[in-house]
Amino acid sequence: MLPIGTRARRLGGGIHYPMSIDLSFLRAHPQQLATLLRHQRIRQTPVGGGFTCLTQRLTLDDGSSVFTKQAPPDAPPGLLAAEEHGLGWLRAAGAPVPEVIAHLPDLLVLEWIPPGEPGPAAAERLGRDLAALHADRVDAFGAAWPGRIGTLDLDNTPSQEPWPQWFARCRIEPYLRRSAAVLDPADITSIHQIMDQIDRYAGAGGSEPPARLHGDLWPGNLVWSTDHAWLVDPAAHAGHRESDLAQLDLFGGAPFGDRIRAAYQEIHPLAEGWQQRVPLHQLHLLLVHTAIFGASFASAVRTAVRTIVRTAG
Repeated sequence: MLPIGTRARRLGGGIHYPMSIDLSFLRAHPQQLATLLRHQRIRQTPVGGGFTCLTQRLTLDDGSSVFTKQAPPDAPPGLLAAEEHGLGWLRAAGAPVPEVIAHLPDLLVLEWIPPGEPGPAAAERLGRDLAALHADRVDAFGAAWPGRIGTLDLDNTPSQEPWPQWFARCRIEPYLRRSAAVLDPADITSIHQIMDQIDRYAGAGGSEPPARLHGDLWPGNLVWSTDHAWLVDPAAHAGHRESDLAQLDLFGGAPFGDRIRAAYQEIHPLAEGWQQRVPLHQLHLLLVHTAIFGASFASAVRTAVRTIVRTAG
């Protein structure tokens, strides 16, 4: 029931809605969103970039906006739930992630981030934000919820084992298995060698404790606003902090990447030899791409593998 004197309109199902739909109404009645969309009470604008979900900007009557992700009918179970858990977990540590406004069975409603242009000051702020996030320690690798990365499962079973063994078992082997049909046999053999000798390749960075990660931090999962960068579409879990930074260098690299890393290093310096470990940390996400997209990413896996083996000497 609406307060006395509130102007309202009756839509399907005999429910009364206010004449003006604003963010406060949406927060209070998220379960009514599907009806509002069906009756075209909210303006919908498609937003590009969605891989597994339909992504839209919804503009409300008061001029405010929200961002929605709608899972397709054949979406894997837990797709949006994993993202909701991850966003909340990162936000609790102060990370620049959008607020979750509502989560319905097949729809996630997020804070709208007004887009802007990358700049050096925003990049340096991102470096400091990541350093603060990674300094917020957790007790075990993995996470307290079932993970998803793209359309694939992400094994988040909490683990106290050393990072190198956990990384090989939970972040390389599952996606190597799914990618075997599109990889060169020699590359598969080399990846098995890397997993068998993972302590050697992890080097001085192998003993770091778990840190909160975005987990899928390629440059396309940054949204640059007017004054800083936001982290979106996480595959959040506790892992090695170098993984987030290494992923920022993939696929052309994040704008002002040197400024991001320099600001990070001022607050939370990386262990000696981090430069040589970049391709090792990238291998996980590259194998995720071959597992999802096929042979088009096989050459990137090959380059990473050869670099890992060569730099380890």
